[in-house]
Amino acid sequence: MNSTQNSPFHVPLLGKQTVLNFIILAVLLAVVMPATLDIFRLNLLGKYLSYAFVAIGLVLCWGYGGILSLGQGIFFGLGGYCMAMFLKLEASTPEATAIQSTPGIPDFMDWNQLTELPWFWEPFKSFPLTLLLIVAVPAAFAYIIGTAMFRRRVSGVYFSIITQAIAAILTILIIGQQGYTGGVNGITDLRTCLGFDIRSDAAKLVLYYLCVGLLLLALFVSHLLSRGKMGHLLLAIRDQEQRVRFSGYDVDNFKVFILCFGAILSAIGGAMFTLQVGFMSPSFVGIVASIEMVIFCAVGGRMSIFGAVYGTLLVNYVKTLVSENFPELWLFAMGALFICVVMAFPKGLAGLYDSKIAPWIAAKLGKLSGHSRLPFARKH
Repeated sequence: MNSTQNSPFHVPLLGKQTVLNFIILAVLLAVVMPATLDIFRLNLLGKYLSYAFVAIGLVLCWGYGGILSLGQGIFFGLGGYCMAMFLKLEASTPEATAIQSTPGIPDFMDWNQLTELPWFWEPFKSFPLTLLLIVAVPAAFAYIIGTAMFRRRVSGVYFSIITQAIAAILTILIIGQQGYTGGVNGITDLRTCLGFDIRSDAAKLVLYYLCVGLLLLALFVSHLLSRGKMGHLLLAIRDQEQRVRFSGYDVDNFKVFILCFGAILSAIGGAMFTLQVGFMSPSFVGIVASIEMVIFCAVGGRMSIFGAVYGTLLVNYVKTLVSENFPELWLFAMGALFICVVMAFPKGLAGLYDSKIAPWIAAKLGKLSGHSRLPFARKH
């Protein structure tokens, strides 16, 4: 017998159920939704899906690794701001800003009496470099945070509180540096990307499909990580960190890696959010946004990457539905939804499906197959 078959890490990476989950989600997002929703609602759905990137990263960090980050909005916002800076520079050509005191720079810089483009804005004149920075800047930031804390054995609730504090600090910094970041209003009035009007219906449809494609790719890569050796080690670190450490593994490096991976997913979501919504503001970086992202993951199921997507869609749909009809009650509704899920279904929607729905479907299919058996069929 092959020795790899006896290894605890030898598991099928793509089982039938996983393939079925991919197909169902792909058909739902790429076929059913575009066919049934108007372009406004489809664009709104694309906004929801940009949050799903964060929820998938939280499944790996929190569900598998036991690393509860209450600052994922940091990485979502950094990715969004990187994309917004490129789009803003594209919209701030000397011709388009001829009425400013200093043409060729973003309008909020001119309002704050800046006379030249800051040095850290210069790389965002290049689209390929912007795409690289969308990934590199949040990953580097996560690496610094992870290395600084995990090397000092900071974990659990202490890690969560510190990431929450960092999110608050970064929000205050963005708001305070209005001349460089747009301040409390953020970076707005984003119109084109590579010359294409991102506000048109055709562009919104293309961006939606781009978001779906990237999300499915993120799901695939995350599934491979969770089902491979990395996923098993993360579970072991979550449950018995000292035992894994004494077994010779560098626990800190694994925790830093998965935090960086979650940051990259969040940043991609932030970039897609900026493209589809047309602005980025510090409100998506702060504490409230970060806690909402944890709720998306908890409702979907913190051990299920597919559940994270459905949880994100459900929570945002409820949020939109309640806020459209009862604007003052949506925060209470979100809190009530979170409490109900935690109390009644601690494993989220994925746990509810596994414990209730899947057995019911299996029982029904078993009855149907039993009834369809011919009376003269040979018994084994």
